[in-house]
Amino acid sequence: MVEHVVLFKLKPEATDDQRAAMCRALGELGTSVPGILDISAGVNFSDRNQGFDVGLVVKFVDRDALEVYLPHPAHRAAVEQFVRPILQEVIVVDYET
Repeated sequence: MVEHVVLFKLKPEATDDQRAAMCRALGELGTSVPGILDISAGVNFSDRNQGFDVGLVVKFVDRDALEVYLPHPAHRAAVEQFVRPILQEVIVVDYET
């Protein structure tokens, strides 16, 4: 299994509605991208967040599924419509369990 962890630092002008829409769009990818075992996205409430506003965790069956996800049209559409317009910085960690 592969864990894909993404932390998003959003632009200061990003609204609560934009954050919620981003989390919804990312979470819905579990129904349209093959190989996803579990997916969750949410707004970070930790006071240790170092400015990172939103977290995403995706569990894939294997590395091949991760490779399918990255260019998948549903993933690309969610990123272009809901993430990129408000994104300032991103950190990604992928590891096998």
